[in-house]
Amino acid sequence: MTKRLIIIAILLATGFLSQAQLKNIFNKVKNKTEQRADRKVDAEIDKALDKAEGKSTRSESQPPVAAKETTTEPLADNSIKSYSRFDFIPGDSILYAEDFQQDAIGELPVNWNTSGSGEVTTLDKYSGNWLRLHKSFIYLSRNQKEFGENYTVEFDLILQLKNNGWMYPEFHFGLFASKDEPNAGNNFLKDYKKYASAIVSFFPGEFKSTKIRMNSFLVNQAYFNGDNKALEALEKSYGIPVHVAVQVQKERFRMWVNEEKVFDMPKAIPAGSIMNQLFFQVGYTNYAENQYGVFINNIKVATGKPDTRHKLIEEGKFSTTGILFDFQSAVIKPESYAVIKEIAGVFKDNPGVKIKVVGHTSSDGDDNANMELSKKRASAVKDLLVNEFGIDASRIETEGKGETQPIADNKTKEGKMANRRVEFIKL
Repeated sequence: MTKRLIIIAILLATGFLSQAQLKNIFNKVKNKTEQRADRKVDAEIDKALDKAEGKSTRSESQPPVAAKETTTEPLADNSIKSYSRFDFIPGDSILYAEDFQQDAIGELPVNWNTSGSGEVTTLDKYSGNWLRLHKSFIYLSRNQKEFGENYTVEFDLILQLKNNGWMYPEFHFGLFASKDEPNAGNNFLKDYKKYASAIVSFFPGEFKSTKIRMNSFLVNQAYFNGDNKALEALEKSYGIPVHVAVQVQKERFRMWVNEEKVFDMPKAIPAGSIMNQLFFQVGYTNYAENQYGVFINNIKVATGKPDTRHKLIEEGKFSTTGILFDFQSAVIKPESYAVIKEIAGVFKDNPGVKIKVVGHTSSDGDDNANMELSKKRASAVKDLLVNEFGIDASRIETEGKGETQPIADNKTKEGKMANRRVEFIKL
C-alpha cells in the first residue's frame, strides 16, 4: 500500500490527477487492501483446518507425494465398516512378507531386482516405508519359496495421480514360475512369460474410464484372455492406500480391490503351474517423475485356508495374522473385516462359548511399549466384536503378551509378521 501512495503522490504533484480521481484511487486501494487481507485470513483459516484434519497444505506445483525422513500417523478416514462386503481371508502360514522397514531409504530393497530404478521412501501422510516404482521398469521381489497350488497374495498400493492432460501410466503386477532357474534373474526382467504367468493390469483413468484386466500365459503363449472390467471406485482412491488381495486355488483366480471383488475366474491359472515369484511393473507415461507416484507396501504371500471354527471350538485355539493394524497403532485396518466377521460367526453359532483375545507383537521397538500395544490391540478386537457384530462383552476377555511369546524368528521379515498375531483361546 505504501508504494501505491508514493505513486499517487508523484502523479498528484505533477498535476496528472484531479481531486476526484485521487479520491477514487484511494477508495480502490482501500478495497483492494481489505480484499487481500480477507484472502490472507481465509488462507490461514484453511491451513489451520487442514492441519487439524491431517490434510496436506502443499502447493499445486509441488510433486504429488513428498517423501521425507519422518512419518506421521495415517489418516483415519477408512472405516472398518467400509469393508462390510469384503470376504477375503488370507492363508494362515506366511511364505513371504515385505514391509521395507529394514531397507535403506533411497535404495532399492535388498535382494530385489529391476530393469531400471526404484527406491524405498517414506510418505508425509502414511506411516511405514514404501517402495516407489518408476515408469517403464519391472521389479522382481526377493521371494525364494514356491507358492504351491493354494495361496493368497496381498499388498497395499498408492497411485498418486493428477490429471494434467496426459494418459496415466498403467500398473501391472503378477505371478510367474521360474522352474529350476533363479526367479530374480535378469532374464525374467524381460521374459517372465517363459514358463507360466498370471498378470493383472490396471488402466487408471478419469470420469469412470478406469479399467482392469487379468491375463495368463503358458510357455509364452496366451492361456487365458480376460476382458476389461470397469473399476470406477479406483478413481476415488488416487493418493490413498488401496488394498489388493488375491486368492489362488489351483486354477481358480479371485481378486479384490478394497472391498470390491473384481475377478472370480475358475480356469485362469495354467493347470499344474507352481508360481514362485511376484513382479510389479509401471508402464510408460509422458508425466515427469515428480508429477505422479506409484508406491507399494505390506506385501504378504500366505498358504492354506484357516479353519477358524474347527481350530477354535474343537482344538481350543485359533491364531491369525489376518487382523491388521495401522503401523505401531491399535487402529484395526478395514481389510481385517472378513477375519473378524468369521470369529463373530463362531460366537453366534456357539452361544455358550467364552473366548480370550490375546495380542502379540514382534520384537521391534521397546519391550514395555510392545506390551501396552498388544493389550490395546486385543481390546480393539473385542470392541469391534461387541460394537459391530453385537457379541456380548461378558463373553470376551483380553490380554496382551507383547513380544514375550514369539512363534517365529524375529530376525526375518516373515518371522516378524508371523509374530504380529492375534490369538483366540476358548475358555
